[in-house]
Amino acid sequence: MNTLARWARAEWGRLYVTVREPLLERRWRALPLTVGAVCLTGAMHFVQNRSWGFRLVQNVGAVRAEDPLGAALLRTPLSLFVPALDLPVWGALAQILIVFGIAEICLGRWRTLALAYTATLAGTLYARLGVWLGPDHPLGLPASDAHVVDTGPSAAVVGLAVFLGCRYGAYVTAGAVIAAMVGEVALKENLAGKEHLAAIAAVLVLCGVSALRQRRSRGRVGTGSGLPPIQS
Repeated sequence: MNTLARWARAEWGRLYVTVREPLLERRWRALPLTVGAVCLTGAMHFVQNRSWGFRLVQNVGAVRAEDPLGAALLRTPLSLFVPALDLPVWGALAQILIVFGIAEICLGRWRTLALAYTATLAGTLYARLGVWLGPDHPLGLPASDAHVVDTGPSAAVVGLAVFLGCRYGAYVTAGAVIAAMVGEVALKENLAGKEHLAAIAAVLVLCGVSALRQRRSRGRVGTGSGLPPIQS
């Protein structure tokens, strides 16, 4: 048990310390973006499962590779909150609540939103590229995938989880998320799984850029002016 506790502390300790105090002090007021995302996703689910609302949600928030790029980009902001029709909505809401909530406290509201949209957009653009490359290319997709609706909030959740794991030293967790997405593609090769991998690839690039900037910043601080220390 002590070994497990030490591992958990090493894996999630930084995240726990960062999240605990703001959440205890401000509670839900610390998570306005997350609460809004959960409510909007729930509302989208409710509307799209009504006969009068399905077409409306499709028109404003469903993105497919066959759509004109301009229309797809206009729909992307709302597509982040359109849950998949074939999956339980409670799973999507729980994922958003946990991952978006941790990210909002650790990274800030606007950086969380920017990362979420970056991951979503990476999946959206990959779908277009994959269909264009065709099924014979290693990264290609069958033409039928052009008619499939993009992943919705799941690509953003996966991207944020990997970024948080890399940023706060939870490397086993980040690796587990990546392995699960690779396993998803291996067991059930579908558009959603490959879009998740595209989102992860985009986030890993951002992690690398962020780590490089931090390393350069520490190097400049360590170098200082180059003058010898003042002797008193």
